[in-house]
Amino acid sequence: MQDTLRDNNTTTTARNNTGRPVIEAHRLSQRVATGSGTLTILGDITLTINAGDSVAIVGPSGSGKSTLLGLLAGLDRATEGSITLMGQTLETLDEDARAALRGQHVGFVFQNFQLLPSLTALENVTLPLEVLGRSKAGDELARQLLERVGLGARLEHYPHQLSGGEQQRVALARAFVTGPEILFADEPTGNLDTRTGQTVIDLLFDLNREQGTTLVLITHDDHLARRCAVQLQLEGGRLVDDRQMNKRPTDSRP
Repeated sequence: MQDTLRDNNTTTTARNNTGRPVIEAHRLSQRVATGSGTLTILGDITLTINAGDSVAIVGPSGSGKSTLLGLLAGLDRATEGSITLMGQTLETLDEDARAALRGQHVGFVFQNFQLLPSLTALENVTLPLEVLGRSKAGDELARQLLERVGLGARLEHYPHQLSGGEQQRVALARAFVTGPEILFADEPTGNLDTRTGQTVIDLLFDLNREQGTTLVLITHDDHLARRCAVQLQLEGGRLVDDRQMNKRPTDSRP
């Protein structure tokens, strides 16, 4: 593939030996008002994620995983605390500036694929490049990635003509087409059967390794979590465990 495809007041650092910090959160809290008072979704979370890390955020339903992912990606604003993404303090940026920062540095993979039904697989993958004004070589790059994920013969198919696993592979190609430095994945295999999910997991880590992308994902899948170098455990909105795995994710295939 061408180079272009390239509380506890708990403090957690997810590191490899050579990475620089790409995500830093300090005393992060998120609260919402309810009819009966204030609900704390996240409380006093401090963490650092370095370039090239693979990090799984795990925990029971309702523990705040998706909320934390949204805050780290700059999709939402925290009630308290600070977040630095690619050297930029998110609290100092307006919505447009945060969107521009994400467009330049971040890719996403969602549980529900989030493909546009009126666009073909190829068009869905090229769309992020068009939004960024980088569409000149978009078709060729998108074709390469769709071939890489095994969909070279499905370029002109629409999402409704694809299986769930195929749609998620299109979503993977779309996420990597801009060469993001950070990839956020929210339950990327949640809507897939075990065999199809394993194929998607392998592709995710293969592409991650090839491009050197920092990977931050939410999952209930223990096998997927073990493929990551670090597991961050959330319970009741607080970070209770930082588990450094003994092997790199690409070495842990079944």
